[in-house]
Amino acid sequence: MYRKILVPLDGSLRAETILPHVESLALRFDAEVVLLYVDAGSDLMLERDEVADVDSFLDRRRELIKKYHLYLQAIADKWHSAGITAEVRIARGAVVAGIINTAKQTSADLVAMASHGEGGEERTFYGSVAASVLNRIDRPLLLIRSRFLKPRAS
Repeated sequence: MYRKILVPLDGSLRAETILPHVESLALRFDAEVVLLYVDAGSDLMLERDEVADVDSFLDRRRELIKKYHLYLQAIADKWHSAGITAEVRIARGAVVAGIINTAKQTSADLVAMASHGEGGEERTFYGSVAASVLNRIDRPLLLIRSRFLKPRAS
């Protein structure tokens, strides 16, 4: 029934509550999984006559992307040992658009995500993202409402 499942994650335990559901579906339908992080980080915007250390800014952005890529790759590697094919994708821009565009680009049959997750940079992946995806997506969407969990230790 499902050949490819897109799973947007933001690095939070709450967002990860979707993972056992996706694992079961992937094993049952022999589906591939696409793990997605959308980098909605701010661009470098300067006021007139303002000077910034662009190299430092770009280094921080690269480190953040590397961190999320390693995070997603660890999940993919774990699933690979269980017989699930998973790939890692990083998108950039608005979160909802990134999810919808990646679903189209990868021909995902299902988008699976948890609502009420929290990102590590104080950004949220709350119900507003889930609701926006629900209202705009053109394919099946599996939403799991996560319960409150203690924040992950840094």
